[in-house]
Amino acid sequence: MLAKDYRNNFIEKLLPLYDVLEAESFFYIILEDFHQMKRIDLALNPTYVFSEEDLAKWNSVLEKLEKEIPIQYILGNAHFYGLEFEVNENTLIPRPETEELVEWIIKNNEFSEEIKILDIGTGSGCIAISLAKNLPHAKVFAIDVSKKALETAKKNALKNETEVTFLIKNILETEDLEQQFDIIVSNPPYVRNLEKEEIKKNVLDYEPHLALFVEDNDALIFYRKISELAQKNLTENGQLYFEINQYLGKEMIDLLEVKNFKNIELRKDIYENDRMIFGKKV
Repeated sequence: MLAKDYRNNFIEKLLPLYDVLEAESFFYIILEDFHQMKRIDLALNPTYVFSEEDLAKWNSVLEKLEKEIPIQYILGNAHFYGLEFEVNENTLIPRPETEELVEWIIKNNEFSEEIKILDIGTGSGCIAISLAKNLPHAKVFAIDVSKKALETAKKNALKNETEVTFLIKNILETEDLEQQFDIIVSNPPYVRNLEKEEIKKNVLDYEPHLALFVEDNDALIFYRKISELAQKNLTENGQLYFEINQYLGKEMIDLLEVKNFKNIELRKDIYENDRMIFGKKV
């Protein structure tokens, strides 16, 4: 079957669930993963044919997409900050907004001398590994409560040729981080149960709830705990970065002020939502 004909059928089958642009993007993501071809390659080779074996693989992916399983979980990988990461049901899928947080940290520290960084709730390791890759003078540590997530993160560090020290730890039960860091960063669970109706089925049904949700009556539980630890375990002028719930920007500013952080800065993401915050220990 001609690949261009299969493309049309593929998009048509997904249209009840996804818009045209998203369905088309899935096709080209799979095309590159299965055939190492980009959109331009197919355009320049309109007679390219999918074999019976190819079609079986494509149809298997299509069936999973029709169940709204995330494309990254189907293929087993996701791209983040120019790197490729293994992802699975134990890890969140890295998102573009988090790339902006990583970019902020790199820009603020690319000319620093040797520094120590801690990523709390590392998941796939995307933040820690991206920082280790782009800040070669940094010594990077990462913790998570999930043993299976850490196993995936360790694979990703090897895959991306970076050195990160991974530790299993429940941050809510931690009283001291036992060493000093120049930077602490975290993208902790922050979606309230009341916001579940805003979450797409492919996220709600397949991504790990442990890494996503917090109780409505204590939505800042992780931020409060990490801020307290940061006051103990950040060096003088140490930096604290969070990805946050878009609806709780003011509350996060208030929290960091109460915890005695200075130079607090709230930033919006590419979608104009309050998404990340910075504070300095002085």
